[in-house]
Amino acid sequence: MKSIYRQASYLLSADKMAQLPDYDGFEVAFAGRSNAGKSSAINAITDQKSLARTSKTPGRTQHIIFFQLNENRYLVDLPGYGFAKVPKSVKDKWQKFLSNYLQTRNNLNGLVLMMDVRQPLTEFDQQMLEWCHAFNMPGHILLTKSDKISRSKGNVTLQQVTKYLSDSSAVNISVQLFSALKKTGIEEVHNKLNTWLD
Repeated sequence: MKSIYRQASYLLSADKMAQLPDYDGFEVAFAGRSNAGKSSAINAITDQKSLARTSKTPGRTQHIIFFQLNENRYLVDLPGYGFAKVPKSVKDKWQKFLSNYLQTRNNLNGLVLMMDVRQPLTEFDQQMLEWCHAFNMPGHILLTKSDKISRSKGNVTLQQVTKYLSDSSAVNISVQLFSALKKTGIEEVHNKLNTWLD
């Protein structure tokens, strides 16, 4: 299945429920704070330089963006949360749209949650994890930008997040270190995506 990620191509973007694509396939969504490196992670996972648009200004993704892998497998880029400098009315609209998508989208098989390894488990991250638990949605955490800290510090953070998940009874949530820049952790992500998309 590894090669299908390189085949990823833009399908459509939506900012309301009526625009979501109607198909029988499976999809995995990517979520995270606007400065957690979500677009860079998607590009690294698909081995493409500009599939997901990266920006020096966090919060540019203001739609749900669908990428097609093949006829029945899709990746979904969700709007960044918690950091984007946008009006409250826009944030409220995003939050309602995201909530509707996450709660009602039957095609959704898993959620990849990006957290900056230097600042994990923010209030927003914890809210997403609580949502996964409440709706029995499998999740996988990428502790991004692991190249920014030493391996030992990264392992300490990994243990801390693992303990948090254990203490919160998050049985369907796994976690790993990840670096889009160094291309580390990609095979582990592929293995997780394969289980959700197969």
